[in-house]
Parts: sequence; C-alpha cells; structure tokens
Amino acid sequence: QVQLVEFGGGLVQAGGSLRLSCAASGSFFSIILMGWYRQAPGKQRELVALIRDGGRTTYADSVKGRFTISRDQALNTVYLQMNSLKPEDTAVYYCNAITRLTAGPLNSWGQGTQVTVSS
Repeated sequence: QVQLVEFGGGLVQAGGSLRLSCAASGSFFSIILMGWYRQAPGKQRELVALIRDGGRTTYADSVKGRFTISRDQALNTVYLQMNSLKPEDTAVYYCNAITRLTAGPLNSWGQGTQVTVSS
C-alpha cells in the first residue's frame, strides 16, 4: 500500500558527503513522520534521524551536527544530508515512514541503500 524508494547510497572517503533521498508513494492520506535508520554488520538497526509532520526533528547523538534531515512535503520525499562522514557511519540505511491510511497508521520500510565510508 505504501512504497518507499531510496536513492543516493555509495562509497565515499572519510570526511566526504552523501545525500540520501526517499520518496513515498501509494494510497495514504498523509505522512505522520519519515526517517532514516541504519544497520551495520553484526549490529542492531538504529535510528539515525526522523522528521515529524510538524517539522520537528530527532537525531542520534552520533550524527548530530553532521547529518541533516529535511523533507519536501509536496513530493512526499525525505532527504538525509550526511557530511563529515566517518568509517563508523558505514551501514545499510533504511527509509522509514508512518502514514495515515483508512484503516489506521501504517509503518513502512524501504529496501535499504548501502553507505560505505573508507578511511
């Protein structure tokens, strides 16, 4: 019912930048929040950043000051600008969205995009 398509992963050197984007499509009334999570090999999936429908944002302590989440409500798209990347940022990054449907809220995930930061 809701599809999330991610773009922008890749390989970058430490100190470099990448921008991820995630577009939501499907049959929903509105988006409650969108965000990014990441999962490194052997580790649990963790929150990176999220943005609520009122614009309020939340960041993991490890990315504060380096990553910025933003959105284009007209395009149902969320972005993650990642600057000053570190090798420990290497992970698969997943887009997440909670949307309002007729039957209630729905939690959806993208397919994931690999981010690799070389030292």
